[in-house]
Amino acid sequence: MARKKNNPHIGSSFDAFLAEQGILEDCEYQALKEMLADQVKDAMAKSGLSKTAMAARMATSRRQLDRLLDPQERSNVTLSTMAKAARAVGRELRLELV
Repeated sequence: MARKKNNPHIGSSFDAFLAEQGILEDCEYQALKEMLADQVKDAMAKSGLSKTAMAARMATSRRQLDRLLDPQERSNVTLSTMAKAARAVGRELRLELV
């Protein structure tokens, strides 16, 4: 079956669609939170750290750690909290402008 060359949707990207809807930045931020949460969870598992022990290493509450580890929660996790989590599992948080 041949594609129509005049179809305006062929060649457009999902990013372009999200940008048209005005939600690209929010989606990218959410994806970043999910990736960071997964990396912290993986590092905790490899280190055998419970949430209680991780919160103690971070000098924070278990509730604050739960906010970091639950990317679906709409709270604003600070860079400071993310950096503490990284240090607590022997890692370093790196950010860059691209």
